[in-house]
This record gives sequence, C-alpha cells and structure tokens, in this order.
Amino acid sequence: MITVFSKTNSLANHFLAELRHIDIQNDRMRFRRNLERLGEVFALEISKKMNYEEQEVVTPLGVATVSLLSEQPVLVTILRAGLPMHQGLMNYFDKADSAYISAYRKAKKNNEFEIKMEYFSTPDLTDRVIIVSDPMLATGQSMVIVCKELMARFEIKELHIASVIASAEGVAHVRSHLPKACLWLGAVDEELTSKAYIVPGLGDAGDLCFGEKL
Repeated sequence: MITVFSKTNSLANHFLAELRHIDIQNDRMRFRRNLERLGEVFALEISKKMNYEEQEVVTPLGVATVSLLSEQPVLVTILRAGLPMHQGLMNYFDKADSAYISAYRKAKKNNEFEIKMEYFSTPDLTDRVIIVSDPMLATGQSMVIVCKELMARFEIKELHIASVIASAEGVAHVRSHLPKACLWLGAVDEELTSKAYIVPGLGDAGDLCFGEKL
C-alpha cells in the first residue's frame, strides 16, 4: 500500500510547501517544526490502519465506550535528519517505544557510495508494529538496508515506512525489496541526480535541521 499526501488537498501540503521553499527553509526552527508537524500528520493517518478495541471510560456523568489502540507501535528513526519527524510521531503515539539507527552514505569513487550503519538501539521488535521514518527517500538503499536488518533480528508483525519526499526510483527500490511494507509519503518527485539528490526535493534535510556537517 502506498499513500501520497500531495495527491489530496490537506494542510500537509502547506507544511510541505514551506519545507521546499528556499527562503522559508532558511529559518531552521521553522524547518524542524514543519517536519514535526508532518510527523504528526503521518501518525494520525497511519493510526487509522491500526487495530482497535472498545473500552469503557468513566466520565463525571456516566460511562462512555470508545475505540482505543489495542497495541502501541515502535517508532524507528534514522539519525540525524529523522529526529524532528520522529518527535512529531511521538507527539501522537505518546506511549510508543522508540528505536534509533545511524545510517549514512559513505562516498566512494565515481560518484558511488555505500551505506554504513554504526549505531543500533532498539527494544524487542518481535511481533510488533513498527514505523520507520526518514524525511528523504532518495535511492531507497538506506531504508531497505535498515529495514532488512530489523527484519533479520526480529519477527516483525507489520512494517510502515514514512518519508516526506521520495524519488520515484527510491519508491520502486523499496517496493521491490520490501513488498509487504506500507509506504506513507508526503510527495514523490521524478528526478534523482547522479549524486542521489531528489529534484526538485528540498536540499539536505539534515543540514537544514541542524547545520552543515563535515
């Protein structure tokens, strides 16, 4: 299943437009906040596909029957750009467990690169619903490597992947390697440069959040 927010009219498009805007994105705090707000939108939409059970809640005047989540997901983020979006997901899934993974591109010759993972902190994911968030899904290689590592270590019940902007190539790569994953995307851009930058995209999300890195 693939859900793309930009294909429908909602406030999510306003947050996405500000993330892309070359002048507005210079406000680092607003850039992080827009990623956080989109994380909240992702959380709300994903929650509609989860399992619920009826419970009774005692009010001052009686008893109300409500449908509540039958289980909490585990929120997984890829450091460092994923942190603001992860916060947005946590704002709504406020009882969820969290996991953190460091995955980055290490440059090689001829504009090629390899994906390196150097940090892996996660609770037991056996029989759990997990939501992996990363603002940008460019080639999709980092996402596939991270998710396959999680699936190799644990018997995961359900996998959701959330990205603000994806390339068409990245979506195809994830779909071919993770066919059972549910993809939640803010927008899908067609072009990917030789250096694996999404066009029009928005630039380097990590740098825009936290400053340029060496």
